[in-house]
Amino acid sequence: MAKKKYTFIDLFAGIGGFHTAMHSVGAKCVFASEWDKNARLSYEANYINIEPKLFKKNKKGEYLYFNEDINDIIPSKVPNFDICCGGFPCQPFSVAGLKRGFEDTRGTLFFNIANLVREKIKAGHPPRVLFLENVRGLKNHDKGKTLQVILATLEELGYKYSIEVLNAKYFGVPQNRERLFIMAWYKDIVKIDSFRFPYGINKNGATIYDKAQLKEGTLATKVSDIFEPVDVTCSFTISDKMWEGHKARKERNRMNGKGFGFSLFTGNCNYTSTISARYWKDGSEILIDQSDLGLNPRTLTPVEAGRLQGYRILGNGWAYPECANNQNYNASNPEFRIVVSKKEAYHQFGNSVAIPVIKRLAEEIMKQLM
Repeated sequence: MAKKKYTFIDLFAGIGGFHTAMHSVGAKCVFASEWDKNARLSYEANYINIEPKLFKKNKKGEYLYFNEDINDIIPSKVPNFDICCGGFPCQPFSVAGLKRGFEDTRGTLFFNIANLVREKIKAGHPPRVLFLENVRGLKNHDKGKTLQVILATLEELGYKYSIEVLNAKYFGVPQNRERLFIMAWYKDIVKIDSFRFPYGINKNGATIYDKAQLKEGTLATKVSDIFEPVDVTCSFTISDKMWEGHKARKERNRMNGKGFGFSLFTGNCNYTSTISARYWKDGSEILIDQSDLGLNPRTLTPVEAGRLQGYRILGNGWAYPECANNQNYNASNPEFRIVVSKKEAYHQFGNSVAIPVIKRLAEEIMKQLM
């Protein structure tokens, strides 16, 4: 008997991190939604050959399955699916009364996910798994009430769930990036009580399920793993004026008791701080030390910013060619092509999920929930 091909939808799709992960475990994307026009350009350019039907248009030239505004989704026109993926934005929630959840999500983007799932359940096609991601701060947002409403909504819809904060630095990328994951399953179909989260990847590439093994047993990383050759990167050296501004601002913040300022890393550091969508502005959260070259620090190149999230981007090659053969960048991974401006590339990678984390979660979905 042929193995079932599971389907998924990709909401708040960004540049397709979830798509890469789910495709890696054999799932097929039947619908995606992303409002940012530049992210849509990146998404289509990188996935049209993988899933051409996703970008099919009607006679008017309108996409049938590549939706732009999630508020315009008509549930009955969304193909039935097994897994709903979504890194939904966290907006203010109405938590007055803390009801069963669903009504309290109205006016938020999470409501769009909940409503689509509810309509599919009503139509007799309940999604088997909801695979959701958000910033770590969601856990304590509004003293935990926001997350409480979200989880109550999942329960109301008939789902059990497990939640966990995972850090990309334990999954083979040199970035200290914590994100909250919610894994939910339709309890009438999937008969388990909890989901076993992967916490990292060990030196042999195997999944770590025990947090106690993270300190010493994870795959070693260095910031230099992502570096392009120096003849390329030196052109990203910041100006004297910007460097002096960074130092002066950090000193002012220190005097005022604030921790804000630039962060400086060498290639030998194990990981950087978290890259954000604002990285394009001044790169202050991740500056690369170039004192050995007698130069001011530099920003990451767009290629390096993508590699920091685990995307395989060939760019101008690697400063250390052996890094091209590691688990994230070898030829078994799909190549990601940058098709937008430098500013937009930084913005998109800063908003992205970390690919190795999502891929390992996708594997566990197939093992535990399908």
